[in-house]
Amino acid sequence: MKLVLATRNPHKREEIEAIFDGPGLDIVALDAFPDAPEVEEDRDTFEGNAIKKAVEIARWTGLRALADDSGLEVDALGGAPGVWSARYAGPEADYEANNRKLLAALAGAGDRTARFRTVMALADPDGTVRTVEGSCEGAITEEPRGMRGFGYDPLFVLRGDTRTFAELDAAEKNRVSHRARALHKAREAWTGLLSEEM
Repeated sequence: MKLVLATRNPHKREEIEAIFDGPGLDIVALDAFPDAPEVEEDRDTFEGNAIKKAVEIARWTGLRALADDSGLEVDALGGAPGVWSARYAGPEADYEANNRKLLAALAGAGDRTARFRTVMALADPDGTVRTVEGSCEGAITEEPRGMRGFGYDPLFVLRGDTRTFAELDAAEKNRVSHRARALHKAREAWTGLLSEEM
């Protein structure tokens, strides 16, 4: 079955392909559809954004589409940056700018607990959609550590570990991350669907 990944983020695509690929599944990058629309992430929940992206791309391509929306929720900031994680320091901000803003917002904070959350949505071209969620609890460091990963990975330490996500190799991160947990749930929940021909 052909499955379109409704993202142009190469880091997300690599993680999803590494975890989710399997027999009978032909994963197609959104880059294969250069005229596909840019879906605006304007919903106020991860689930809302994931569903919107999956449904719009499935309808446009005529293929089943998989989308995710993910972000970091920091308890001392009332759950921020949340759905604004990718744009926390502004619409054109890069990962480093977002990390700097987060560290500044947490300066002097005693509570640095946080979690990464991912909602995965699988949509059919007719608009039928299913979702699963994955999360992982941890804390925010006081300075970036590590050269791997992307986004807030240099600042996030998984509960029970001492290393940031950016200090883990790809295989380790793909076993424990929020996205990995959501994708493993998806494989279990959608096994029959993923073997169907559309």
